[in-house]
Amino acid sequence: MTIHFENQDSSRLADQLAYDPNNLLDTLIEKLHLKNDAALSRALEVAPPVISKIRHRRLPVGASLLIRMHEVSDLSIRELRTLMGDRREKFRISDKQFKPKQASH
Repeated sequence: MTIHFENQDSSRLADQLAYDPNNLLDTLIEKLHLKNDAALSRALEVAPPVISKIRHRRLPVGASLLIRMHEVSDLSIRELRTLMGDRREKFRISDKQFKPKQASH
């Protein structure tokens, strides 16, 4: 059983090492014929610090931003995820997100 967890941990580590939001951002800048991150933030209609935080791995690329990237670039969601190193076949949402919060008594 320990081997399963070790394999799972090494798989997560490999995913983290493969994750490269800069490749995604740079590809979008090139595809959209933009000059820099500021122009990309305007095209995506997000504040410039959002792009900076993503580039410095302090903020993940969220679902709504991924959809916006798809809308402006015509790249599929799968292509966008591949560009940033996300090779998962499925994206799973935690079941906790669908449970109502318990009221405190």
